[in-house]
Amino acid sequence: MVEPHTPMTFTNAKLILPDQVVEGTLAVDKGKISDLSSGNVSHALDCEGDYLIPGLVELHTDHLENHYKPRPGVTWNAVSAVQAHDAQIACSGITTVFDALRVGMEDDADLTAKDMRAMADAIEIGQQEGRLRADHYIHLRCEVSADNCVEGFDLFNDDPRVCLASLMDHTPGQRQFTSLDQFELYYKTKKGFSDKQMQEFMLQMQARADRNSDKNRSAIAERAKAAGMMLASHDDATLAHVEEAVQFGINVAEFPTTLEAAKASHEAGMAVLMGAPNVVRGKSHSGNISARELAEAGYLDVLSSDYVPVSLLQASFLLAQQIEGISLPDALQKVTKIPAEAVGLADRGALEVGRRADLVQVRMVGDVPIVRGVWREGYRVA
Repeated sequence: MVEPHTPMTFTNAKLILPDQVVEGTLAVDKGKISDLSSGNVSHALDCEGDYLIPGLVELHTDHLENHYKPRPGVTWNAVSAVQAHDAQIACSGITTVFDALRVGMEDDADLTAKDMRAMADAIEIGQQEGRLRADHYIHLRCEVSADNCVEGFDLFNDDPRVCLASLMDHTPGQRQFTSLDQFELYYKTKKGFSDKQMQEFMLQMQARADRNSDKNRSAIAERAKAAGMMLASHDDATLAHVEEAVQFGINVAEFPTTLEAAKASHEAGMAVLMGAPNVVRGKSHSGNISARELAEAGYLDVLSSDYVPVSLLQASFLLAQQIEGISLPDALQKVTKIPAEAVGLADRGALEVGRRADLVQVRMVGDVPIVRGVWREGYRVA
């Protein structure tokens, strides 16, 4: 990363602070916010009345895989794939991203644990060589039902960029796929299975889960805690799932599938994370609870772009427009301050003196926000 420009001043901006919107000026010195004031000044970057918001913080996106494996049978250069992914992330207003890499694969998966390690190595190369616009960390998505889950996790031992691990189980009949109809629809579409093949596949997955899920869940949780990683649950559906998450010391509850599980997770002090595409579309693609319903009930803490990077900014503005009782500052905290602090990054995520000058200039055109400029630690990256 090039040394940040110092000092610099933004003026004629709608500053979205944690609790209010102020028309005024923001100053940056040595990569941090040094002053906030109302009113405008001369000899500064004129934001032309646009919003100035904190850089977005993304905790769970598996979008990198789309660049590394753009077509079946095609594997792209890992460093190039990371750069392409990074450019899309930054131009979506995301300045801190947790790239979600899989550990624990299906037998016929088109990617392996070694591919995940290759992508992680490319992220490190990109970060060290100043190739990347956003600040990248790694989130390990651990499929605990898989035979090779722990083996894959151990490829990331002593990797300081790995800061978050989620405990996932996509076995049919529970969590994300409580409805077997939804499971069949998803996998028949994805794999082109016949009815007979589908039934055989479900039996194989259920047997695999019986063999692995409990022991792998405990093993990954122990390894993560020993390494100082934050832990996330995934697709909790019942109070029993939430109670288990509490026992494991979970920090983030990703994509709870029911109101009951979201409420219990929120009340237990976990940050409840839902998909921004769910907000934009108005529903879950898996037929589970909508993020808007959780927002209306007061149990939505964090949004993640998941598989569409640009959705993160759009969803936050939609929440403020459509959900009574959620202001624009409230909505923006769900993609900035709250996710940052949920994973221990208290140095960013808010327009406050002393925090990192990770900034995004945003203009509303119709109902869709446009990113007009992105700065990371005071240095323009998009």
